[in-house]
Amino acid sequence: MARSMIQRRQDAERERIEAYEATLRACARRAQSPSPLSDAIAAVRVGLSSFVLRDPGEWRPQLKTRDPARLKVAAARYLFARYPVPAPLEEIWSGPAGLEASEARERKRWYLVAAQGGSLYKECARDLLSRKEVHAFLNPPVALSFEAALWQAIARSYTDDLGVALRIARSKIAATPRTPKAHAFWREAARFFCLHPLPLEAIDDLCDFLSARFRADRRYSLKGRTPASLQRQMRDWHRELAQLDQIRRMAQRHAGAQARRPATGGKPSDGGRWPGAALADWSWQPSAKEARHRREEILVVQLKTGADLIAESRAMHHCVSGYAYKCLTGKASIWSLRRRAAGAVERLLTIELDRQHVAVQIRGLANRLARPEEEAMLKRWAKARGVILR
Repeated sequence: MARSMIQRRQDAERERIEAYEATLRACARRAQSPSPLSDAIAAVRVGLSSFVLRDPGEWRPQLKTRDPARLKVAAARYLFARYPVPAPLEEIWSGPAGLEASEARERKRWYLVAAQGGSLYKECARDLLSRKEVHAFLNPPVALSFEAALWQAIARSYTDDLGVALRIARSKIAATPRTPKAHAFWREAARFFCLHPLPLEAIDDLCDFLSARFRADRRYSLKGRTPASLQRQMRDWHRELAQLDQIRRMAQRHAGAQARRPATGGKPSDGGRWPGAALADWSWQPSAKEARHRREEILVVQLKTGADLIAESRAMHHCVSGYAYKCLTGKASIWSLRRRAAGAVERLLTIELDRQHVAVQIRGLANRLARPEEEAMLKRWAKARGVILR
């Protein structure tokens, strides 16, 4: 049915009203949403209002960018800075992502101290850097991240070769933790690489090895070592990792074979770990007359993982790490005779037992035979645990 002239006018008026209201709603939304400048101000001043020097409402930056990171740097300069601040400290406003909250707070504190004319050495950095190193940190020779600037400053206190210092700053040392113990260790490493310059790739390879050694032994030190001796230790470490990986794959294959067989009541090995012989570990404290050290304790412990076998093999300089398959299949168990005294543990002998708990092999350092004193310890253990010595 054809519409009348009045209906057409009413429809046109309704469409104009709807378009007008839609325009009003869009304008209201734009007015309510904060601008990039106010976003930057709000993000920067969170928790730091007491350090603000200037009225945020009067900020009129002459910036053509809308990049949030650059706007936050500009906002921090306007709100907090009396003096220019080097780029490594300004980095906290533009990145990097993934910092822990405590680390982010600490870096902001460094920025505020430097920006407002305080002593960065006295107020923040004295536990990490010397006065000379703080100066080098605040005046990096090239564009560097916070961590790299920190480590180039440390390296420059040990060498006048700027290339060597920058190589260390760009190495994996810059990614290490800054707990007091770890920082002291990696400072020693930086000094070592300043005294013995190496290519960046070689430094990074050695850093992986040094990280593993430091995690295993917090007393590990680089004193008296050379690049050649470190690289030799690193090669041994790589061989041990390969051995451990081989033992784990062997354990997985053995577990798979066990799973395919009818149940036997035994427990399968797991990732290079095995149940071991059904004998408890043993300890004995000699009398004051028999003991060689005060409060000496003699231990016999079973080795039940590939890592244990590799550590025993490395310490005793023999091939017990090759006995993993016999342990996985239950054909043998490996034991370590040790002496504990004065907070240290000394490995004396490695013992192989068969299924019937008969001692098949007993060897000391570099495959030497047991000494009379050690034989006496073994007899005590054998009597206590029902082990047969041949």
